[in-house]
Amino acid sequence: MPLSRRGRGSRLAGSRAATSSLPAGRGALSISHAQLLTRRRHSSEQVPPESEPQADFRSGKWLQEPATGDARDSRQALRARMSSKHRICSQEEVVIPYAYDNDSGSVDLELSNLETIKKGSSSIELTDLDIPDIPGLHCEPLSDSPRHLTRQDPLNEAIVDKLIQSIQRGFSGELKGELEKLTFLGSLSSLSRALPYDETTESFIHSHIADIVHTLNVLVQEERPHSLSSLVRQEVFVTIADLSYQDVHLLFGSEDRAELFSLVIKSIITLPSVRTLTQIQEIMPNGTCNTECLYRQTFQAFSEMLQSLVVKDPYLENLDTIIKHLDPWLQSVKDHERERATASMTQVLKCLSRHLSLKLPLRFQRLGHLVALMALLCGDPQENVAEEAAESIHYLLHITLRLKYIIHDKKNQQNLKRALTKCREFLELYSSAAKCFYSCPFRIAQVFEGFLDSNELCQFIMTTFDTLKNLNHPCIQRSAGELLLTLAKNAESRFEKVPEIMGVICAQLSIISQPRVRQQIINTVSLFISRPKYTDIVLSFLLCHPVPYNRHLAEVWRMLAVELPNTTWILWRLLRKLQKCHNEPAQEKMAYVAVAATDALYEVFLGNRLRAATFRLFPQLLMTLLIQIHHSIGLTMSDVDIPSGLYTEQEVSSEVTPLCFAMQATKTLLLRTCCLQEFNIMEKNKGWALLGGKDCHLQGVFLLANALLERNRLLAQKVMYLLVPFLNRGNDKHKLTSAGFFVELLRSPVAKRLPSIYSVARFKDWLQDGNHLFRILGLRGLYNLVGHQEMREDIKSLLPYIVDSLRETDKKIVLSAIQILLQLVRTMDFTTLAAMMRTLFSLFGDVRPDVHRFSMTLFGAAIKSVKNPDKKSVEKQVLDSLVPLLLYSQDENDSVAEESRRVLTICAQFLKWKLPEEVYSKDPWHIKPTEAGTICRFFVLQGEN
Repeated sequence: MPLSRRGRGSRLAGSRAATSSLPAGRGALSISHAQLLTRRRHSSEQVPPESEPQADFRSGKWLQEPATGDARDSRQALRARMSSKHRICSQEEVVIPYAYDNDSGSVDLELSNLETIKKGSSSIELTDLDIPDIPGLHCEPLSDSPRHLTRQDPLNEAIVDKLIQSIQRGFSGELKGELEKLTFLGSLSSLSRALPYDETTESFIHSHIADIVHTLNVLVQEERPHSLSSLVRQEVFVTIADLSYQDVHLLFGSEDRAELFSLVIKSIITLPSVRTLTQIQEIMPNGTCNTECLYRQTFQAFSEMLQSLVVKDPYLENLDTIIKHLDPWLQSVKDHERERATASMTQVLKCLSRHLSLKLPLRFQRLGHLVALMALLCGDPQENVAEEAAESIHYLLHITLRLKYIIHDKKNQQNLKRALTKCREFLELYSSAAKCFYSCPFRIAQVFEGFLDSNELCQFIMTTFDTLKNLNHPCIQRSAGELLLTLAKNAESRFEKVPEIMGVICAQLSIISQPRVRQQIINTVSLFISRPKYTDIVLSFLLCHPVPYNRHLAEVWRMLAVELPNTTWILWRLLRKLQKCHNEPAQEKMAYVAVAATDALYEVFLGNRLRAATFRLFPQLLMTLLIQIHHSIGLTMSDVDIPSGLYTEQEVSSEVTPLCFAMQATKTLLLRTCCLQEFNIMEKNKGWALLGGKDCHLQGVFLLANALLERNRLLAQKVMYLLVPFLNRGNDKHKLTSAGFFVELLRSPVAKRLPSIYSVARFKDWLQDGNHLFRILGLRGLYNLVGHQEMREDIKSLLPYIVDSLRETDKKIVLSAIQILLQLVRTMDFTTLAAMMRTLFSLFGDVRPDVHRFSMTLFGAAIKSVKNPDKKSVEKQVLDSLVPLLLYSQDENDSVAEESRRVLTICAQFLKWKLPEEVYSKDPWHIKPTEAGTICRFFVLQGEN
């Protein structure tokens, strides 16, 4: 367990207290020669006594020192009030160098000295007075060296020589026992005192840095990793600290120094817990020292060593390195390791806040990471860890305020002032509940958020996500979820590395089991995706995953929690991803984003969280999915341009096709928008099979359009209005599917309100299109329009094009043209009528029975439509048609034969003839030759007349 930092005596006093106050049976430290070599460099003179208010992070109360009276008595009273909290060292008083008694919580919760930020004065320069001050945390003036803290006589030349010789013997490998090791370390530490004034010492130390680092490395490695029985480890920490105070840093710079830093941290952090160490001593007593007391002194030395690294750290470069090395231990799954690392970090930040003297350029690159880590630790299930982290946050806020003030410029001055104002408001809000504030990670995030730049925000997010892997502590996962959501809400517009953040989310979601935390993560995605600045970025990232989506990504799509005003925007942007693929010219392979967006739409419909937007965008959604079906017909996943590395060969199933994604999305859309009757009509009439067929896709489109028009006319009309501009977009498949749906909806009474430019004029172009499918759709559209009397005049202008369609080889085109002409034949002018009759006469005897029959039907209707003045002009055509009609009355196709007899009667009426009864006989002539003779004689006589 880490060392208590509430003591106010010197290290020597602490040692004595430990000797005198440890419980009986534990044994006091024996006074050996080795212990005499353990020096106490920092006497009580180093720590100036003060009586500032004390921030108690453990009780949540603000403990105020008496305004008057003896400072020593007040400190004793303070310790008495805190005695109920049994910390790491309940009976031993220890001292941290430069950690003054005035560690008040005044920055955040005591606002009496907080300078009011000037409001509405953008022209006024931001000054240091605008920074919320922290009473009691002002730095004491520093000299160039901490030697002023302890006055010691200079070493003479003889002593320096002896110390150098002793150190050199250590370099040669003569450190066999504890005594030799302590002698070496003591000599090195004592020699460091001569560095400021002795050139020989300076030359020796700097020329043997590598040897010193190597020797210390060996000494630490030789210590037992799972027990504590000697003073060597402690003295290594003290020696490194002494050299650091003289600006000789053994832990920064080269690779071997970094290895030493990692080693010394590991050597103390990974020791078994104090209870385990004590149990080991009881089982295997060494008879030399009390293990618990030795541990406390060793950890004290370790804390002093870390603090020595930041006493003079104007660029925060050393702090950055310390955080890097402590980081894995701050996230350790072992409680005692995490507690030691947190306590160490707290002492570092406390010391730094007292000696903060920043200079540009700052090299501190881990602010966002540190804030997130300590905020999460404030919610740690271990009370001691949470309390240490709370104190760290206290000092870190002070450091952050000063840091941001130093680096701000005029461009971001107003942003900083807004952040300071926001910070002050939050701190005032929580001023009555200190413990509540420091134990609540998301409130800490609210305070720090305004001071973090985009890169630091990304660090915060990444660190928070990284802690989600901590499966041993569900409460940390919950804290991480709250932190993410809070930061995303408050800093939503200042994130830059959104793709990286989304990558971490997708990677971590699979390991989060708590439903509440999973929803918080999905809510974080929802916040990003609902902001227009990030919508396309988030969508693009989510769409770059294998389909069908795994259950975690599918849950993200289904559980999107978006405010109502933003739902339409998100669904529209997702829809546009798919539509853009349809607007491109036909490619050899389908774009992967088209398949991914289709599957995403299916998942969104299934989740039904964007229901209002789905209803609102139903026309666009339906048509886009139908177009996607058309594009997907006959394709497999091998026909899709899949990004490299997205799938392995085994992952691509032959059963998964682009068509199945489009079909299931379309079905789900109909069900979610209450189009149950339309869905059933498609089911009963095999409409889905028609939609997915290569040659019958348009028939499926016709069926669905008619079902929608029949069962939900209002919705059908909305689709029709959408299709007016839709018909001009995209490639041929896009236009064909849109046109197929459009022409069926023209049966609606609303169609007559459409200007002819959007209907008749468009059909004129289609009738001349090289694609026969467009000619079919043009005629089908005209047929539906001709049912509206108001539209017939406009359609008559297209009669020449319709008559020309009778010469087409495509059966559907000819039949469609005949159907339209049957509706318009009575209103035709004589020239058009005569031309049509000539064309129809050429269709008599067509091998296609339907064409044959309906051409005769139209011919008969045309004869009836001839006006009296024009009858003489068409009489020859009628006479020429008699013989063919008479012959076809004997056709083996009963419907053709029946229609021939009917039209033959019309011709006779036109000629004012009365046909013999034998003409209407259904019996074959070869059976009754007399009837055939009678018919022939009749026509011969009529010809002679």
